[in-house]
Amino acid sequence: MPAEPVAPPAVTEDDPGGRTVRRLVAVVALGAVLPALYLPGLVHNFFDLKIYMSAMDWWRVGHPLYDYVQPDRVQGELYFTYPPFSALLLWPFGLLRLGATVAIFTALTVLAVVLTTRWLVTPVIARHDLPRTFTLIAAVLLVLAVESIRETITFGQINMLLIVLILADLLFAVPQARRWAGVGVGLATALKLFPGIFIVYLLATRRWRAAAVASATAAAATLLAAAIAPGDSWRFWTHELWTTERVGRTDIVGNQSLFGLLSRFTEPGKPDRLLWLLVVAAVAGYGLWRAARAARAGDPLTGLTLTGLVGALASPITWTHHIYWFVPAVVLLADAALSADRPDETRRRRWLAGLALGITAVTIYGVVTFQAWGAGPVRTHDPVDFVVQNTYVLLSLLLLAALPVRSGLSAENRTNWTDLPSSHVRR
Repeated sequence: MPAEPVAPPAVTEDDPGGRTVRRLVAVVALGAVLPALYLPGLVHNFFDLKIYMSAMDWWRVGHPLYDYVQPDRVQGELYFTYPPFSALLLWPFGLLRLGATVAIFTALTVLAVVLTTRWLVTPVIARHDLPRTFTLIAAVLLVLAVESIRETITFGQINMLLIVLILADLLFAVPQARRWAGVGVGLATALKLFPGIFIVYLLATRRWRAAAVASATAAAATLLAAAIAPGDSWRFWTHELWTTERVGRTDIVGNQSLFGLLSRFTEPGKPDRLLWLLVVAAVAGYGLWRAARAARAGDPLTGLTLTGLVGALASPITWTHHIYWFVPAVVLLADAALSADRPDETRRRRWLAGLALGITAVTIYGVVTFQAWGAGPVRTHDPVDFVVQNTYVLLSLLLLAALPVRSGLSAENRTNWTDLPSSHVRR
């Protein structure tokens, strides 16, 4: 009798060759999507970086730094709006050819993405025994696909430098009570002011020494800039800082803050400042309360993520490239979903995984990349406008309430979020 045909071996979960092929295909697919996502942003052509460098050229020949102005079809006029300490950091790059500066900024941003993603994802890999190389590569590619990172790269922004300083400080130095804890937050604050919200976080979590170090570092950097450029420093701190019109129109959809949301309701008028302050006070109070609660539970990543979201909501202007904080939020949601492995946690696991996937999809598609908002005033007319124009604001508010906070650590182990157990996750 003829022998029966032998079926080819099935690819199972125990087939390492099959797993390798599937992971390779996934990585190649993610990498192939990136050019399509970056293509619309190429029109930015490192616009912000060019303003920085033009302002440095203007300043170098003896003009007052904050007199620099550049016409713009959407904003009317654009200025150099950063503190003088940022100008000291940017000044040497003005001596280089623009192409070299673009290459350096882009490379440093990508390096910062790789470094910070490794910090965020490595603990999840260790806790859940995930494939290390594949998970890291896939995570980096996904982060590079997020709109805030794409906008940071294509505009030539410095945001990822600030993220490195903040994460290094609040994930490692502060929880481990290092002597230099607070320096990173202080330097970031002197560079761009927004990170000052993390000094408030340090105070809320009673990290008195780190808060003092951060404040002293920011003050020392500011005084250094004042010693080098006294006139420009005086002008910035007494006048330019308080002239929000210099930063840009607040009704533009790219402004994903609470003030931006209100501005799109009241355009062409301005929002009521008292109403805005009351809303900010309520949101910031709740968000910082949850952040402090997370820190007391031994979960600094959740604490700093909530604080970053509070800062984005509270700032009068929060451009899309400022909102990095969806990245650690997705990591936390994914980690919590993987940890909800008991039979009675099925519904919770699906909710957390669905929220993580939903935020990933929304932040990759974005609010400005594939939308033609035009150069005219933007006004909210109906509920659809409200959701589409304020997507990041609404997601941030949702995460302030929904982001899981970890608990259950012994006091001696509360040194790093990587020490967290895979259970004991609560809302």
